[in-house]
Amino acid sequence: MSTKFENAVESCKKQMKKHKIKCDDNFFHGVAKSLGPSLYNKDASLVAASDKKELETIKKNFIAKKLKVTGPKADSAIQYAVLKLGHSNRFKQRAVFYYLIAQKLGKQSAFKATKRKAA
Repeated sequence: MSTKFENAVESCKKQMKKHKIKCDDNFFHGVAKSLGPSLYNKDASLVAASDKKELETIKKNFIAKKLKVTGPKADSAIQYAVLKLGHSNRFKQRAVFYYLIAQKLGKQSAFKATKRKAA
């Protein structure tokens, strides 16, 4: 039986596969775990990339605080994630969006790689 976390991760991986995004499982699991309960909340699990206020919050709370990056590099990473997931895609999953940002900035080390238990 799958856990709530595993179901959320599988949903994200489907989006990654659809957009041809290679997935580093340990890195992705670290990103997903860092989201805590927002991973399971329908509204909080999605990014409204057309909402400038939300993008500023991501830049301030995720990129600056968690990844320690500011300025043009932060803006570039957000734009990269938007382009990879598609401007018209209204269902950008937050875990995938953050994964792309961290990957673009080379910040994989910010997410503790955890060993997954074998099924």
